[in-house]
Amino acid sequence: MIILSEHEIMKHYRMSEAVQDLEAGLMSMNEGKIDNPHRTVIEYPEQHASILYMPSSNQEERIAGIKTVSIFPENTQVGKPTTQGVLLLTDTRNGEHVCLMNASYLTRLRTGALSGVATKRLARKDARVLGVIGTGGMAFEQVLGVLEVREIEKLIMFNRTREKADKFKEKLQRFGVKQDIVVVDHVDEVVLASDIINCATRSHTPVFDGKLLKKGTHINGVGSYLPSMREVDEETILKSDKIVVDDMHGAKEEAGELIDAAQKGTWSFDKIYGELRELLEKSTHREADDEMTFFKSVGAAYFDMAVAQGVYRAAKEKQFGMTVTV
Repeated sequence: MIILSEHEIMKHYRMSEAVQDLEAGLMSMNEGKIDNPHRTVIEYPEQHASILYMPSSNQEERIAGIKTVSIFPENTQVGKPTTQGVLLLTDTRNGEHVCLMNASYLTRLRTGALSGVATKRLARKDARVLGVIGTGGMAFEQVLGVLEVREIEKLIMFNRTREKADKFKEKLQRFGVKQDIVVVDHVDEVVLASDIINCATRSHTPVFDGKLLKKGTHINGVGSYLPSMREVDEETILKSDKIVVDDMHGAKEEAGELIDAAQKGTWSFDKIYGELRELLEKSTHREADDEMTFFKSVGAAYFDMAVAQGVYRAAKEKQFGMTVTV
């Protein structure tokens, strides 16, 4: 078995590869080659936390995976990561467990890649300003996913704690992001200026006013993952010409803002334009520059497995990681 650390994955596997491998995984699902059972979620209300168990299998490539990820938002108070995970890959020809990898970065990477795939097909091709709302653990790879598919010239960022946004700016610059980066003191400045907006928060109330959205804006919402959470408001949902979800079952169970609008009767899941995998046949699904589009992601196991397979292939080809006998 190969064991891979977060550092090794970050060193040897990039966003460009993740986008490519994720698109291949989405196509495999379209072709009926993926088994993706429902995830199991155990919640811990006292810590406002949850643990997710996510299995999947690729019948063509004869490999299965299960990811275990814990999300403990209060860990920031004790200096621990809010999201921690591991993923195990198994060869389904003989049952051998072939790779165990840290899945914290993997989760961030595949979520950023999802937003990249969605942005590639929904955002205006001339989009140049990326707005970032929330600069926590999931936000960095969200930025990289968009930068991979659009020629962004400027990033405008807001976080409720200004200091965290300033540190996030420095992190992007150390990574090599050359675009102009501006940190602002009010979220409205982000909404009014952006062509694309990334939301990566764990908010239980909407983080911006949908009335301020410009025509033609594309939004990626990846932070809220429980029915009680809300990142975007009802106005945003009703104004969106196309709403795309990464996984329909997951969205109906976990996308709080969509569930809330459906329960109020002001909107219906029947109005979903499609799942992300259904968009792969065309390079773009934008029909007009003034269309407003919204991509909502809650995650699914086969996304993780698609990227994990890419990491595993890279580990074998480049010979990194620790090999152990179990």
